[in-house]
Amino acid sequence: MALRVCARVFKGSALLSARAVVSARHESASWILTAGNAACVRGRGTGFNLTPACFISSEVLLNRLMKGKAVEEDGSIHRQPASVPPDSSEQFSLLLRGPDQPENSKVLKVAIIGAPNAGKSTLSNQILGRKVFAVSKKVHTTRSRALGVLTEDDTQIILLDTPGLTTASKVKRHQLENSLLVDPWTTVKEADLVVVMVDVADRWMCLKLDFEVLRCLAQHPDIPAILVLNKVDLLKTKDRLLDITAELTCGIVNGRKLRVRPVIKPPWAEKRLQRDSESSLEEEKSEPEGGGVLSKEQLKVLRGQRGWPHFKDVFMTSSVDREDVDTLKSYFLVAAKPGSWPYHSEVLTDQSPEQLCTNIIREKLLEYLPQEVPYSMTQSFELWQDGEDGNLDISVKLNVRKETHMKMVIGAGGQVVAQMAREAGEDLSRVFLREVKLKLSVKLRK
Repeated sequence: MALRVCARVFKGSALLSARAVVSARHESASWILTAGNAACVRGRGTGFNLTPACFISSEVLLNRLMKGKAVEEDGSIHRQPASVPPDSSEQFSLLLRGPDQPENSKVLKVAIIGAPNAGKSTLSNQILGRKVFAVSKKVHTTRSRALGVLTEDDTQIILLDTPGLTTASKVKRHQLENSLLVDPWTTVKEADLVVVMVDVADRWMCLKLDFEVLRCLAQHPDIPAILVLNKVDLLKTKDRLLDITAELTCGIVNGRKLRVRPVIKPPWAEKRLQRDSESSLEEEKSEPEGGGVLSKEQLKVLRGQRGWPHFKDVFMTSSVDREDVDTLKSYFLVAAKPGSWPYHSEVLTDQSPEQLCTNIIREKLLEYLPQEVPYSMTQSFELWQDGEDGNLDISVKLNVRKETHMKMVIGAGGQVVAQMAREAGEDLSRVFLREVKLKLSVKLRK
């Protein structure tokens, strides 16, 4: 065998040594590891490519994924991503239209949860093919639950994009909306599949699941869950993915043990674990909606856990890599079950045009303004009408509380507010499929 990957398979369990990364350094390879089978596939380029890589527990599921990929390459019909009508009444009418589903239709509701800023909205946008969810590097960009709809052939995937899981004390401390506390918990109840996203590039968070995520999973053990290790492209040492996987799955995927070399924890990791334990004890006094279902004994057990031993599968991806996203999308399509579509195939999201506009403007505010400034601002619409040459004219007033904040928003010679308006307008044009002329003005409201 030309490719030297140090992987051994045992009955009922799989072992993949971190030496695989070193052994294959000068070969062209990508790999898929199943809980009962290890497969190596030649790829283009140099170096050992760990993405897209996933633990797929079912041989049948793997075969179906490969079959679907072959059909796609043979030239099957590809449906263009839907768009959003720029008129609220049209969007409302579209949402009320009956589904145009074919015979033998399939559906899957996917709840994407995780700590704030794990990349949930970025992944959702990439899967949908259009930007319908706000994205920024700052936490709490998503303020309430939003829904995206992907329709391909006979299958409809409902993506339930949620705010990052947080706690009652943090909501009160930072004066955040109550929706950040309630929405993730209520969304999971609707789901057929839960996707837990972890930012592996965040060294403080990647070796332990957020306590609120663990609590949510424990509260809904009957809903299948998969682990998505995101931002692997930002991880300098790729063999750490094996350590992270072992930690976050407790060494078990789909009921089978994964034997990976012992993890050598750096000093900062031990200090972080101690702080997490202290934080968990503090947060137990202020539980989120639905948290009371778990007993004190169960919460005590969760506090001692670093991972979740009931994940069905594990994916290692980069949300900005098209191939990685397509692999995960194919997984969703294969996992869909027979059922009626909730929406018409032309529906892209349940958000109104105004909500989309507000969220995209908030994204720009978070991107361009420092610290707490964007969180204290509000927006109000002054104009929303059809302009000349089929353009959509939108005027939004940004309300700030301090004069210093007002100067930051406007910028030198009005450059900052003009840049934000230009970028937000371009994003909206791609969603509405119309030229959008967006004007932003700033007003001081004490």
